[in-house]
Amino acid sequence: MVNKKKLHVALIFGGRSGEHDVSLMSARSVLSVLDPSRYQVTQIGITHEGQWLTGQDVIGAFESGKVNDLERVILPCEPSRSSIFILRDTEIGEKLETLTAIDIFFPLLHGTFGEDGTIQGSFEMADVAYVGAGVTGSSVGMDKGIFKDVMRANHIPTVESAIVLRSEIEKDMNAVIEKAEQVSAYPIFTKPANLGSSVGVTKCRTRSDVQEGLMEAALYDRRVLVERGVANVREIEVSVLGNDDPRASVPGEVLPSREFYSYESKYVDGTSGLLIPAPLPAETTARIQELAVRAYKVIDAAGMARVDFFLDKDSGEVYLNELNTIPGFTKISMYPKLWEASGIPYAELVDHLIELAVQRKGERDRTSHIYRSQA
Repeated sequence: MVNKKKLHVALIFGGRSGEHDVSLMSARSVLSVLDPSRYQVTQIGITHEGQWLTGQDVIGAFESGKVNDLERVILPCEPSRSSIFILRDTEIGEKLETLTAIDIFFPLLHGTFGEDGTIQGSFEMADVAYVGAGVTGSSVGMDKGIFKDVMRANHIPTVESAIVLRSEIEKDMNAVIEKAEQVSAYPIFTKPANLGSSVGVTKCRTRSDVQEGLMEAALYDRRVLVERGVANVREIEVSVLGNDDPRASVPGEVLPSREFYSYESKYVDGTSGLLIPAPLPAETTARIQELAVRAYKVIDAAGMARVDFFLDKDSGEVYLNELNTIPGFTKISMYPKLWEASGIPYAELVDHLIELAVQRKGERDRTSHIYRSQA
């Protein structure tokens, strides 16, 4: 019996994002279930400054902050070979040496420079297979302002919101606060437009809260989302899996231990509860799953996404809040837990995502980039 060739997977984590530490947690969880009989794994960590590093136990080195023994690595953005290169210092200057060929790139880079289409553009230029959404799905899913405009254009219900710029905040704070107050009555949420994991999110009940929230969100992005705070809601999340024919998991409900599902309650103290499956009427479950798949397809997502909803306890209205194309992927994160409850264990889910990446690359390879005259 001939053994199948192992797939060589490059696991990429860290990154230039406020979600850097969450990325390390996700990467460690995924690494723990990559079957060594099926996969060869190269770990690539990206520092806060954007340096790509590899070596032995890269995750451990990043967790401890001791990265000096790691080597710089580069992915060339041209499709001559699916390889990564080591950048070494020599007596006559820096030298590139081929490190290894890679079959699949698996980015676990939450937030900016990872989930926003930037690294996906590098993968597309290099013509390599990679896990997750492409440039369009990633960038639209990441920018909360543009995403909500696209949802509204496709008649998918979402909460009232507006985008303000960091430059506007710095120029005339009072005018921006007045614009925020036109979105809705209090409470109002302020959020960085391009970030996740609840980093930089503030629930505002007064003008002074809004001022603080705007300044906090503007630390993380030049675009800030101001959004109506639905007063009496349940937070429902659904995981979506697939490429052209995606499917939705059972929904789960978040029970925040704090006023909202904050970074601390997600990753630091782990005090928020999760109800899986969410106790919902069958028609509400079906409605949420249908909206999740519609949103996923509208932005041309691929591989995976977690889609978050608000369910108004008073009116029963469902509002799509956001879509995360690289959701938290620790073993206690909602995305894999929802699929586990839907019959796909964590390790099998990781395998399936890699298979979807191979499938997506096959579809890209069918596309001609040379014009052929029909004359």
